[in-house]
Amino acid sequence: MRIDILTVVPELLGDPLNYSIIKRAKDKGLVEIYIHDIREYGKGNYRQVDDYSYGGDAGMVLTIEPIHKLMDELKAQREYDEIIYMSPDGQLLDQPLANHLSCKTNIMILCGHYKGIDHRIREHLITREISIGNYVLSGGELAAAIVCDSIIRLIPGALSDETSALSDCFQDNLLSPPVYTRPAEYNGWKVPEVLLSGNPKLISRWQEEQAWERTRLLRPELIEGMEGEDK
Repeated sequence: MRIDILTVVPELLGDPLNYSIIKRAKDKGLVEIYIHDIREYGKGNYRQVDDYSYGGDAGMVLTIEPIHKLMDELKAQREYDEIIYMSPDGQLLDQPLANHLSCKTNIMILCGHYKGIDHRIREHLITREISIGNYVLSGGELAAAIVCDSIIRLIPGALSDETSALSDCFQDNLLSPPVYTRPAEYNGWKVPEVLLSGNPKLISRWQEEQAWERTRLLRPELIEGMEGEDK
């Protein structure tokens, strides 16, 4: 997989994309991530990439020309499965969307900044808009890093144990059950006896019950319409 990220603040993306599972996937050659500075395509000696908005609203807007030039240059080299804009009013990122994107070969991610981007970019150049939540950030860079992490960890070989991702929260629309490790008792706090039983059937049943109970308690909206299904 190849991911190209377009930004006016490339420094924000260096560290988040060079550690942990993402670094392992890069080192294994499973993913390539390229960060492109939109300012290199800006106008004049100062590489201007923003301007005041028509209508007199407060805040600066990223202009269309430098972004269009950079996108065209990248698209001339390869075909992109998705050209994504990180937007607070985009499709909310969830596990099914991450699963879908993890199967793609080439992805481009545009990070907005300031007040946003010229809307014509969204109308004519973007294939999908993604939000990581109903709130506003200073720019799309950190959101893009989150999208990258959610996608890359699903690529076969990125995780040490590939089956681990199958039991993550939301894969079956449920939260994960509680997990414990050694010691079996600490400060008087004990691990549930069933997990020490060595009985896979009992453990599996307990984990499923816990997943449903935690989801009902913490995220009931996830199981609306599922209550009648065979669990």
